[in-house]
Amino acid sequence: MASASQRTVSEIFTRFLIDTYWTDPFDNDFMRAFCESAELAAQHPTDDPSADIIPLITGSVAEFYIQPMLSCVGDFDLMYHRSTQLAIPAGYPPPTQLPAEFHNRVLVFDMIGDRRFPGYVYLVSSHILTQCTEDGRYNAVRCERRPVSYAGLVAEHGDSRHGPAQVNEWSDEPLFYVVRVAGGHYSRDNVNCTRCLLWPPQAAAWPTRRRNYGWPDSATVDRVVSNGCDVVDTTHRRCKENPWLGHMQCRLSFSRAEILLLKSWMPQQQIIYHLLRVFLKNERFTDSANNSGGGILCNYHIKTLMLWACELKPRRQWTGDFNAIRISVKLLRTLAAWLTEESCSHYFVKNCNLFDMLDGSAQLTASKLMSVTQSWLLEWFIHNYLRRCVHLCPENVSRLFDDISTIPTRTLQIAVSAVVDWRSRIWPIVSCCNFARFQYAMKNCVSKLSLNVRSCLYWIKELPSVDHILPAYYTALTFLHVCCKIIRNSLSDELLDILSTLCLLSNDARRCLSAHHSSVLSLRQAAVLMKVVATNSRSTVQLIEIELAKAYLYRALRCKDSDSDSVYCPVNVYLAVLSYTAGQYQTAIDHCTLVTMSQDHLHCSSYVVQGELIPKTDDTVDVVLGLAVFYQYIQTSALNLQQRTRNIGVFTTELFAHYLHIRCLSVQKYQSSSTGLIW
Repeated sequence: MASASQRTVSEIFTRFLIDTYWTDPFDNDFMRAFCESAELAAQHPTDDPSADIIPLITGSVAEFYIQPMLSCVGDFDLMYHRSTQLAIPAGYPPPTQLPAEFHNRVLVFDMIGDRRFPGYVYLVSSHILTQCTEDGRYNAVRCERRPVSYAGLVAEHGDSRHGPAQVNEWSDEPLFYVVRVAGGHYSRDNVNCTRCLLWPPQAAAWPTRRRNYGWPDSATVDRVVSNGCDVVDTTHRRCKENPWLGHMQCRLSFSRAEILLLKSWMPQQQIIYHLLRVFLKNERFTDSANNSGGGILCNYHIKTLMLWACELKPRRQWTGDFNAIRISVKLLRTLAAWLTEESCSHYFVKNCNLFDMLDGSAQLTASKLMSVTQSWLLEWFIHNYLRRCVHLCPENVSRLFDDISTIPTRTLQIAVSAVVDWRSRIWPIVSCCNFARFQYAMKNCVSKLSLNVRSCLYWIKELPSVDHILPAYYTALTFLHVCCKIIRNSLSDELLDILSTLCLLSNDARRCLSAHHSSVLSLRQAAVLMKVVATNSRSTVQLIEIELAKAYLYRALRCKDSDSDSVYCPVNVYLAVLSYTAGQYQTAIDHCTLVTMSQDHLHCSSYVVQGELIPKTDDTVDVVLGLAVFYQYIQTSALNLQQRTRNIGVFTTELFAHYLHIRCLSVQKYQSSSTGLIW
């Protein structure tokens, strides 16, 4: 190509890339990954039924928010950790509070760094955390310190293994797939990990290092650090044959950080990352089946190259006279220089060299990359990228490129414009179809696959970030599904917890699972629902929330544990309150009678009726509770003391039962007299 013609064609190709990518959250790759992740969240490890699996979509599906005409995604990756295991940096105190996803009993490992191999650690058991029922905080007890074989901790079945990933392959179409992939072959990489909620000391310099061009910004850095990291089961290549290190060594993973950072990239930066991956893969510089770093180059090296480029290059390189070919050549030569120097600095971990073990072919690879010119790379992308995109178009568009090598520049511009126009016209149709497919996949997941509290929590947590309509759609689907199950059978504890999760739009899985056998926890779960009823008296699902709260209270009465006697009176009082709110006055009287006839109130002396849980009963109760709140505020302000509790303990269970009993009788008497007047 002549120089002027080359610049024009390069500009045409760059414009083509910018004008043809989509930002559709409902593409088929994301749908597969999301539904698989939700199904994984509903399962338990085969060797530990008490543990939950908490998944995270990683890899290309999570990192790319653009969808070019050629897919960015191959097989999809899922990282997941157990709710019963946690890693902390060595020397740090064990936590006293954990996110709701963790179990009430957690085994803690110290992460001990390997000075010879930065970024690699060893896990040593150190503490057992047990959640306290009263305040939800965790108490730590030291356990025997011993090195732990990571593979023995988290091993799961898989067809094969690539680095830290267990590869699952199948040919039959899963239940939630709507569109079959050619050949019917599917693959998912499962990366089992141990969660670390803290930013590791090995990467302590990353948040504060000097950044001349403002990327990433301080808000993104804070989000990255607050997400911590993970520990995955993979060993440094020099240690694989070592009989001890090969089983004990593991690596820090920054997948959560990388997702946040790549999502903050401009579209131009994501386009360059995509082009580099396509080129290096098709030219066999990378081995797509081995992303563990075993070959000369892998996708992680390309990602590291782009992360450094985004931080060290000014914004105008990406937003000014943006030329995809020119930037790609510059980055390929940077990569070649790294190979020549055998130095590729880890983006997060200081003094960690990703090229610390290259073989003799590295220099040959560097020489090939260094020889790539703009004209050669442009020709390559025209023939190996643009041509493949054209094949996706209808015949009337694709025939404009019958002999792409001889098309004049002006004709190429017209042909590319035809592709852009066709793609923009089909975008609304494709978007609507993708949305409908996603809804169909959701229906199949709810009706045909596992449904439990953990999977519900996953859907509730993740769907709002996909689309604001989908949470309501999922809630409706699940309500209908649970109703069908209740009609065929009855309201089980599992279904009760699912309905509670849907009504509250959040939940604590620990409390739900433990509440099955605990009267106190069942009472607390009922209290959460009663508070919603009290504060949202006009809620459209108030009657459902009332019935769910009553179901938890009845569960508390059925429990036979050490706290059964102490919750007997408050449970019956709250059942009376809910029955009164629903207009079931005789049922309310019956529960009040059980409280007033109780022979021993000493067991319940510590339980008072919490005012904030009582829906509007009458003006008398409201006035008394209002005065109590006012008195509590004055006392706190006058004494300059912090309020110890939000619970307003004005009524004892016995006193309130007497009052409510009288109130119900008066209402019944009024209704009877009114009925008599009518007749």
